Amino acid sequence: MDNALNAAAEGLNQSSVFTAHFNSTCRFNEEFKYILLPVSYSLVFVFGLLLNAMALWMFITKMRPWNTNTVFMFHLSLSDFLYVLSLPTLIYYYANRSHWPFGVFACKSVRFLFYVNLYCSILLLTCISVHRYIGICHPIKARRLVKPRHAHLVCGLVWALVAVCLVPNLVFVTTSQRDNITICHDTTNHEFFHQYVAYSSALMALLFGVPFLVIVVCYCLMARTLCRPREGLSQSGPGSSSRRKSIKMIVVVLVVFVLCFLPFHVTRTLYYASRVHHLECTVLNIINFSYKITRPLASVNSCIDPILYFLAGDQYRSKLMAALLGKRRPTASSLSPGNRRHDKASPAVPLAFQNSDSKPSGEVDLN
Repeated sequence: MDNALNAAAEGLNQSSVFTAHFNSTCRFNEEFKYILLPVSYSLVFVFGLLLNAMALWMFITKMRPWNTNTVFMFHLSLSDFLYVLSLPTLIYYYANRSHWPFGVFACKSVRFLFYVNLYCSILLLTCISVHRYIGICHPIKARRLVKPRHAHLVCGLVWALVAVCLVPNLVFVTTSQRDNITICHDTTNHEFFHQYVAYSSALMALLFGVPFLVIVVCYCLMARTLCRPREGLSQSGPGSSSRRKSIKMIVVVLVVFVLCFLPFHVTRTLYYASRVHHLECTVLNIINFSYKITRPLASVNSCIDPILYFLAGDQYRSKLMAALLGKRRPTASSLSPGNRRHDKASPAVPLAFQNSDSKPSGEVDLN
């Protein structure tokens, strides 16, 4: 009789759609994540690997010498590439119904790489935004102060800051045994959960809250500058067209930032708060569901960043198309006077990415 009951209990543990919560009176319904996370992470891995490998190849072989914006984009692409390399273990983990066979060190490494990518992406997008702001709103200062060597220094500081801030995460993250399977926690065990919430809240304020405010302020000031009528600038001319493209790019970057990063941080904060305050089980399940479905959104930025390189950088776009189509870059001697006239008449690119000698309003090259 006891053997039959044990067998039935074991079968229930294997087939149950509930995952145990540390509060034994409430169990989370997480069957959805065993489909959502493996599928979404697989798509991010395939597209993120291809797009970021191509971007790194472009930056290293086709776009030297680097300008300031290229330096930021290279480091952003490198961060995304390192992250997508860690996804196969997570795909296996969730497809195997949250059983982690790779050990504690691998668990810590995968969780560490997720947050390195998350916060490096946020800080590097902030750097790109500040760079655009200086180029559009303070073009004279940008010519004198913004150099590629400064961008390399800032990127090094970003990597160092994120690594130092995430050292406690390496300590907190661990594995545990539950229902005969090994769980790789994305937080920590029950004993240190309250300390982890305090640490995670401070980390979010520093590496998400402050950069988000900086980006919003920079883009509001840029939008005001770009929308302001310019004396002697035709509303239907190439200058006006390039300004509209710059405004569109501001909107695109803000939307991507909000879609990828904001939902994850909001739902994670609610998730941690609900666990700390032991809310009703129904509320806990709703918040847990919301949090888990926003986690893939934070990973999708690894696929969206290379698309932004294509949209935002005229130099990147033209060299990528030339490489894909097998075209050679024309030399100066091969251009006839007619071709040179044609080049001058070609449609303008966004103000933030034009060559400095073709700007109607003095913005510097941020491409």
